[in-house]
Amino acid sequence: MINLFQNAITLVSKMATDDYVGFTFFVGCMAMMAASAFFFLSMNSFDRKWRTSILVSGLITFIAAVHYWYMRDYWAVNMESPTFFRYVDWILTVPLMCVEFYLILKVAGAKKSLMWRLIVLSVIMLVTGYLGEAIYRDQAWFWGLISGIAYFVIVYDIWLGRAKKLAIEAGGAVLQAHKTLCWFVLVGWAIYPLGYMAGTPGWYESIFGGLPMDVIYNIGDAVNKIGFGLVIYNLAVNASSNKVEA
Repeated sequence: MINLFQNAITLVSKMATDDYVGFTFFVGCMAMMAASAFFFLSMNSFDRKWRTSILVSGLITFIAAVHYWYMRDYWAVNMESPTFFRYVDWILTVPLMCVEFYLILKVAGAKKSLMWRLIVLSVIMLVTGYLGEAIYRDQAWFWGLISGIAYFVIVYDIWLGRAKKLAIEAGGAVLQAHKTLCWFVLVGWAIYPLGYMAGTPGWYESIFGGLPMDVIYNIGDAVNKIGFGLVIYNLAVNASSNKVEA
C-alpha cells in the first residue's frame, strides 16, 4: 500500500500542468469513487425492491473508478490512450447500465429477455468498436458502422419498443426515470462516436481528427455513469416518499 501511494505521488509530480487529458483522468477517477460511496451508503434508505438498482449504480461507478485509477497511471507513464483498459471498463459497465432498464421496469412486468437483448446489443456495440479502434484500424469506418447500428437498435428498443411500453404501463416515477435514462442513451452515449471518430482514421478524419479523444471519452463516462446512477437514486427517493405518503 505504501509503494502504491508513493508511485501515485511520483506520477502526479510528473504530470504537466497543461495535461488536460491527465486532469480528466484524475477528476474522473475521484468522481467515480465519490459516486460509488454515495450509492453504496444510501442503499439501506430505500425499499428492498429499489436496493438492487442502487447497488448496480454503485457497481457501475466503482468498476469505472478502479479502471480510471489504472488508466490515469497508464496515461501518465506512456502518454498514450489506454484503449484496452477503457474497453474492459465498458464491457463491464455498459451492460450493467442496460440492466438498470430491466430493474426499474420489473414493476411493470419486464421479462429477462428484454434485459438480455439489451446486454447482447451493448456487447456487439463495444466489441465491434474495439475491433475498429484497436485492431482493424484501416477498416475503422466499417466496424464503427456495425457498432452504430447496434447502438441505434438499443435506442429504438428503449424509446419506441417494448421498454417504452412497459414504462408507460408503470407510469409515475418509473416513467419519468425511464424518459431521463433514454435521453442519457440518446444524447450522452452519442458522445462516444465523437471520440471514436477523433481517434480512428476514415472519411470523417478531416472533421473530427483534431478533437481530444480521451477528454471526450472521460467526460462522457463521468456524465453517463454518474448521471445514470443519480436518475435511479431519484427514482428510489420519489417511489419511497410516495409510499410513505400513501
